[in-house]
Amino acid sequence: ARARAFAPMSVPVPSARRVLATLLFTDVVGSTERAAALGDARWHALLSRHDAALRRALAAHGGRLVNQFGDGALALLPGPSEAVAAAERLRDGITRDGLQVRAGVHAGECLLVGGDVRGLAVHVAARIAALAGPGEVLVSRTVADLLLGSGRRLEDRGEHALRGVPGRWRLHAAVAAVEVPRLSAVA
Repeated sequence: ARARAFAPMSVPVPSARRVLATLLFTDVVGSTERAAALGDARWHALLSRHDAALRRALAAHGGRLVNQFGDGALALLPGPSEAVAAAERLRDGITRDGLQVRAGVHAGECLLVGGDVRGLAVHVAARIAALAGPGEVLVSRTVADLLLGSGRRLEDRGEHALRGVPGRWRLHAAVAAVEVPRLSAVA
């Protein structure tokens, strides 16, 4: 048998546009254990309710779902306040189903390629989400700085190494929006 020489295929590379974006990564806590306990059909039904809650949370805060992988999601939002609010809405919307999510929010430059988003900022958001506890919304220092004046209360969670990402990253947990007292007439 004669070996054939193959010419390399010419694959068109989609154009990429570099943009500043706010990224939200979410993940269902303990999903593998829940799926094993419930079985495929019941887990699918529960995950469908999660997906619906995710879509509602993103729609309410101007977000766009970029990618979904099992029980995790990556979304783009117009800004940090909206990203944190969407994460909190998702968290609060699925607790009645007995689910918990962890979320990470980061803002940075990334590449828009078709409907997808790529770049180191995506990895940073994913690594931040991986460090969040059940029900926790963690944000990068970048996001914390951008939230200044928003009324959001953040708690410092210290510096962390993000796997595969250079340097140490200061993270903060979104705690609650500060209630602004209503003005009342002076008698």
